Amino acid sequence: MSEVQSPGAVVLLQTGQAVAAHERHVHRHLAMQIAELLGMPFAGVRQGCHAAPQQYVVPDATLIAPQPAVRSDADLYGGVVSQPFMAGKAISHPLIDANAHAPVGWNERFIQLAGKVVLPGYSAFDVDDALRAGRRLLEQGAIRAKQVEARAGRGQQVIASQTELEHWLGQQDRTQVHQEGLVLELNLSEVTTYSVGQARVGNLVASYFGTQQLTRTNDGEAVYGGSDLWVVRGDYQALLRQLDMPLARRVIGLAQRYEQAAEAAFPGFIASRRNCDVAVGRDPAGQHCSGVLEQSWRIGGASSAEIHALAAFAHDPSLQRIQAGSWEIYGTAPPIPDGALVLYQGDDPSTGPLTTGVRLSPWQPPANP
Repeated sequence: MSEVQSPGAVVLLQTGQAVAAHERHVHRHLAMQIAELLGMPFAGVRQGCHAAPQQYVVPDATLIAPQPAVRSDADLYGGVVSQPFMAGKAISHPLIDANAHAPVGWNERFIQLAGKVVLPGYSAFDVDDALRAGRRLLEQGAIRAKQVEARAGRGQQVIASQTELEHWLGQQDRTQVHQEGLVLELNLSEVTTYSVGQARVGNLVASYFGTQQLTRTNDGEAVYGGSDLWVVRGDYQALLRQLDMPLARRVIGLAQRYEQAAEAAFPGFIASRRNCDVAVGRDPAGQHCSGVLEQSWRIGGASSAEIHALAAFAHDPSLQRIQAGSWEIYGTAPPIPDGALVLYQGDDPSTGPLTTGVRLSPWQPPANP
């Protein structure tokens, strides 16, 4: 049941996406934190896919235009795009050829601008197109196949042969593929995934570089387990001034070029929350390789660290940099990291026992790899 809102309030907007109970709990907490940062009341939860006038919205998914109530990134924590495919992983790769099925609004402009900052791969909105794309990529080595809408590292599989590819594609829902798409890209070994992002709430802006951690679910699957972020007050240039580290500067540069391509290629694009996953590893030929995997223009796994870092900047105007970490641990009675704030602890119907939280600590320069 939706709660009643008042004008000039912050609202958590639940769009109907499949969101786990622990995520909804944390989303509510973060929306309340954002309301405090903005000096506005928190008016609870509203169901729907559109922002309402005189409300600052925290949607659980990237919003799809038209959104008349969202005039700029000052009206939401998240993002707005003009077509559904622009919100997901599919933008990172081209189609296999001009005859492939394409969603409404598809164009090659983004790929032309961002092609050199992503891994070799293809997007497909048809199972047969995905088969052709996968066959071509397998000539170079193992590939990673991804469901576009899957989150937290789920819905992925490393594929080393055409037989494995055909089997994986045979498990996909053709109608869902037609609507959402699939991604196939070269698989990296010895890989580290970095996070680069920026969050803006009111007059506060924070930018960050960090690393992602994996954890094991209750059934043993390796999934996203949190992010350790180096966060600065200000934009990416402020972040670069604080990180005298070639790898960090290279990863941040890749994310910047990816975002700039989105701004140039996607009409009406708005985002106050930006996050890119950037992989660094070795390609199937053993060569060093790096590229942006995907973006997130919605509240996400690192958002607890982002929002709590912004709150620290708000409470101490002299503070210019801080470390912030989000974490997720599966199982009952897990060890809690020192100095951490628990945001959720319970038995989520979709995951089983899980504890999530956030921690802040003084800035310590990241170690050079």
